Amino acid sequence: MPARSRCRRRSTWLVEPDRIAGAPVRPVRRDARLGRPILTHVSAVRGDPAAGDSAGQSWAGRTLPAGEFGADDGAADAALSAALTELEQGRGSPAAVVAALAGARVVVAVVAVLGEGEEHTPTAGDKQADMALVTLTRPDGRRALPVFSSTTALAAWDASARPVPVDTRRAAHAALAEGCERLVLDVAGPTTFVASRSAVVALAQGRSWAPAHEDDEVGRRLEQLVATESEVVRAGRRPGTAAELRVELAVRPGLTREELERLAGRLGERLSADEVLRERADGLELAVVRA
Repeated sequence: MPARSRCRRRSTWLVEPDRIAGAPVRPVRRDARLGRPILTHVSAVRGDPAAGDSAGQSWAGRTLPAGEFGADDGAADAALSAALTELEQGRGSPAAVVAALAGARVVVAVVAVLGEGEEHTPTAGDKQADMALVTLTRPDGRRALPVFSSTTALAAWDASARPVPVDTRRAAHAALAEGCERLVLDVAGPTTFVASRSAVVALAQGRSWAPAHEDDEVGRRLEQLVATESEVVRAGRRPGTAAELRVELAVRPGLTREELERLAGRLGERLSADEVLRERADGLELAVVRA
C-alpha cells in the first residue's frame, strides 16, 4: 500500500482580505493548502465521472452523497449575482452582498489529497486519495476559504477542482472550523468579494450582518461599556483605517493629560476584551477627543 501523504498545491489569491469588489486588485502569490476532508452532508454537482480530479484520478466511485443540491445545474444564484453587480457599479453595499450570500448556494473547491505527510506526485495507479477543501493562506498566516457563485466561476480559477454545492451557512461553519478569517467569493472574478471575519461569523450563526459602525448591537454594547465612565460624554463610531471600527470617545473638558491616558488605557482594555465587540468587529481603533 502506498504511503499516505499530504498534497500541497499552489494558487493565486487575487485580492487582499480587506479589499471588496470594485476596489483595485493586486495579484499576489499565495499558498492554497488543503484542509480536513469536507463534510459528507454536501453533494457533488453533476459532472463527467470519467474526468480526472486534481490528483489525476477518476471521480468514478468517489462521489459525495446526493443531498438537497442533487439537481443543481451549477448556475449562480440570481439574487447574489444582482447584489455583486450593484456593488461593482457603486450602487450596492457589502451588507447587501452578505445578505444575498446568506440565502444562496455556493460552490466550494474539493481536490484529491492522500493524507498527512510528504508532498504527493499523482500516479495512474494511486487509489488512496481522499477529497478535501482548498483554503488560502497569506504569508502572515491568515487563512481564507474560497467559495464560488457558480461552477463556471470555479472553473475559471481551477478547472481541475471538483465543485461541491453547499449552503453558505455550512460553508461559513467550515471556514471557521478550518481557522479561516474570510470567505473569498469568486477569486478569479468576474466580481470578487471578500466577506470579513465578522460577516463569516454572522453567516455561520444565521443572523443578519452590518459593518461594525452601522451595527446597532455594537452601538448598544459601547454605551454599556462606557456608561460607568463619568468623563465620557458620548461614544461615536465610524469606519477605521487600520481596523474595521474606530471608536471616538468625546470627553468632558478639563481632564489632564495623565487622566486622559488612564481613561484611554482603561477603556481600551475593556473594549478589546469584550466578546460582543470581538465577534462583530474586525479590530478596533480607539480615539479620545474633547467634547
